[in-house]
Amino acid sequence: MTRLQARELTLAYEDRTVVRGLDLAVPDGEVTVIVGPNACGKSTTLRALGRLLRPKEGAVLLDGTALAKLPTKKIAQQIGLLPQSPVAPEAITVADLVARGRQPHQHWWQQWSDDDERAVTEAMERTDVSDLAERSVDELSGGQRQRVWIAMALAQETSLLLLDEPTTFLDISHQVEVLDLVRQLNHDKGRTVVVVLHDLNQAARYADHLVAMRAGSVVASGPPSEVVTAELVREVFGLDCVVVPDPVTGSPLVVPGAPWGA
Repeated sequence: MTRLQARELTLAYEDRTVVRGLDLAVPDGEVTVIVGPNACGKSTTLRALGRLLRPKEGAVLLDGTALAKLPTKKIAQQIGLLPQSPVAPEAITVADLVARGRQPHQHWWQQWSDDDERAVTEAMERTDVSDLAERSVDELSGGQRQRVWIAMALAQETSLLLLDEPTTFLDISHQVEVLDLVRQLNHDKGRTVVVVLHDLNQAARYADHLVAMRAGSVVASGPPSEVVTAELVREVFGLDCVVVPDPVTGSPLVVPGAPWGA
C-alpha cells in the first residue's frame, strides 16, 4: 500500500465533471510527475490529493484513511501543497509568508521554536530568497514570487509534497534550479513528491514515475522510459514526434516533427 492514493475518483466543478473513475497510486519516496494537455484534469487531480477539492465520488486515501475523515491540521502536517497562482495577503513580507508554512506544527502553548526558525531559514536558502526576506511579496517579480511560495511549501517540512506547475513564471535557468531542488529534496529527505508539469521533456528528465492523463483519465503510468513513446505522445497530445535518448541523462527526449514550411 502506498501512503497516498486515489480510488475511483470522480471530480467536478458544479455540474461539469473533469475527472471520472480515476485510480492513482503515488509511489512512496519517488518523484511522480503528472503530464497531459490543457484541461485534462491534472491540476484538478492534484487539488483533490491535497484536499482542496472534495470528490464527487470515490476517495483520496492517506495511510489507508480517506482525507475527508482526517483533521485538517493532521493533513497539513503530512501533505504540503503549492497550488497554481496562490494569492499572498496584502503587504506581507517574504519572511512572514515563508513562516506561515510552519503553522501546522505550532501549538497554543508554543507559537515559535528553534525548529521553526531552522526550517524557515533553510527553506529560504534552498530557494535563494534569503536576501528578499524583508521585501514585500507584492513588490517581487513573478519568478521571485514563485520561489517564495516554494520556500513556504518547503518550510512546512511534510513527507508528501504536491506542486502544481512550480516552474510557472520562471526562466529556463530557474526552472532547472527548481526541478533540481525537487530531486534533491527527494534524494536527501526521502520526500514523496507529486508535480504537475506542462513540459514533457522536463517531466521525463526529472520523474521516477510518470502519469499521462487525457480527458480526465490516466492513459499510462510508469517509468518515463516505458511511458514516453511516439505513440503515446500522439495519443495524448496529438503531436507527431520522434523520441530519442537525452544525450545528457538518457531519459526520453521528445523531438517534434518538422515545423511548417521546413
